[in-house]
Amino acid sequence: MLARWNDARSVLPGRRGRSGGVARAVCPRRAGRVRPAVRRDQCPAVRPGVAGAAQPGARRGVTQEAYLEIWRTSARFDSRRGSAIAWLMTITHRRAVDRVRSAAAADRRDDLFEQRTRPRPYDVTAEDAHRSLEAHRVRKALQQLTDTQREAVELAYLGGYTHTEVGQLLDLPLGTAKTRIRDGLIRLRDTMGVER
Repeated sequence: MLARWNDARSVLPGRRGRSGGVARAVCPRRAGRVRPAVRRDQCPAVRPGVAGAAQPGARRGVTQEAYLEIWRTSARFDSRRGSAIAWLMTITHRRAVDRVRSAAAADRRDDLFEQRTRPRPYDVTAEDAHRSLEAHRVRKALQQLTDTQREAVELAYLGGYTHTEVGQLLDLPLGTAKTRIRDGLIRLRDTMGVER
């Protein structure tokens, strides 16, 4: 492990004569002891890759996952294949992309669930068709009434007049107007086949 640490120090730029945060991130152990933890925002290789994560909590999570992976895979670092900073940035970038994709997939799942569980909108077309059929049945049944019954029923129920007003409009006594309306409604009920 000591050879790996020295190898990493030789390819990394130092910080005031010491190896920088990148070296500590690449190989955080030295001679069997754990190096002190580095502040997550000190590592210049990790900062750019984490910038893709939108929320600060996501950035911290990506940084922590990147450092954990760097810790676990530090033995695989090979300076002949590339610089340590490139290796760190690749790991960090992969973690950030994974985090963003995971969040996007979770959002899609939530949206899909909401779409599937949302109550269905009221079917206006079916209701309009039903009303149209009912209106046709009522018009057909109104044609079966006598002229005096139809006129009284239309004034009372379609015109919105009271029984007294129907009697005044038709120049009939109140009792006669009520009887014509009542007889017309009974005949409508029988014609349309409505049960009591």
